[in-house]
Amino acid sequence: MINVIRADLADSDVRRGISKVFAEGFTQWLVFFSKDPNRIAAAFAHMFVLNQFYVALYEEQVAGMAACTDGASTSVKLDKKELRKHLGFIKGTLAGIFLKKEFERIVVHPLSGIAGSIEFVGTAAEFRGQGIASQLIRHILEHTPYETYLIEEVADTNTPAMKLYSKLGFKEYKRKQIPIKVARKIGVNYIVSLKLCL
Repeated sequence: MINVIRADLADSDVRRGISKVFAEGFTQWLVFFSKDPNRIAAAFAHMFVLNQFYVALYEEQVAGMAACTDGASTSVKLDKKELRKHLGFIKGTLAGIFLKKEFERIVVHPLSGIAGSIEFVGTAAEFRGQGIASQLIRHILEHTPYETYLIEEVADTNTPAMKLYSKLGFKEYKRKQIPIKVARKIGVNYIVSLKLCL
């Protein structure tokens, strides 16, 4: 039985489980800093603002995660000291500089502050294909006060995510092309933004 709860209200420390799911889902984007998912998990475990995250728990194990903010605040906060501790001085410093711009960036949108921004959706490898992400997003839609929800920056090649969001009623409203050299390297052509109005 899966239980979805806001991360800061969980009975157990879910930070390690969230960071494991994050590493499994986002290591491909972070290979410059490390190819080791365990190192990625350790380096980024500190950054999650737990009152912005929801977790799907199966017997105290984090099966999935997603954040929901008001679009005007961030769901993660990077600490350069923690990054350096796990990634080394040079890569940790670079991660602190470049990823801060990416992860802590507020996307200026006309609905910022009044729409829910769904971020960092991920499912643990052993729970994929079991509807965990769908449960998480439905829980967020039912338990947060927004009438409009945004999902920014979905890779167009992430077919399972695109199918899920479409099934839940999200519609594409913006598409940004990736520079050709980068697109060939990472296997992504466009970054898609989606919106749902209840």
